Amino acid sequence: MKKLLYLFLLSFTISTSASAQSKDELAIRNSMAQQLNAWNTGDLDRFMLTYWQSDSLKFIGKSGITYGWQKTLENYKKGYPDTAAMGKLDFNILEVKRLSVLYYFVVGKWHLTRSIGDVSGHFTLLFKKIKNNWVIVVDHSS
Repeated sequence: MKKLLYLFLLSFTISTSASAQSKDELAIRNSMAQQLNAWNTGDLDRFMLTYWQSDSLKFIGKSGITYGWQKTLENYKKGYPDTAAMGKLDFNILEVKRLSVLYYFVVGKWHLTRSIGDVSGHFTLLFKKIKNNWVIVVDHSS
């Protein structure tokens, strides 16, 4: 009986620690939640705070690669000029994987519910820790 209890506790401990999220992963998930809130209130400037404010930011979408934070913001504003075009964003994070102490890889699905027609797709994000903040340095959304 003691062996059975020990095995149960050991398996519970292993499964709990395997599913536990690190503080870095929680910070990334939190910044994505803030990004979601910014989008859903129509605030693209605040939405972009999660991105690396650098000319080296890469955004890959249906039109190819965009380089730079400012150009990415301009493209968002052009593609989503008002809250009707923006709709309500929802996403499902499928995977958050630590690559190193400085990098995380995130895979997910996004969906916009809009009066002008819903759209959806997938994304892959590369987060980097810069100046103690996790920021998106590469975004591939399709």
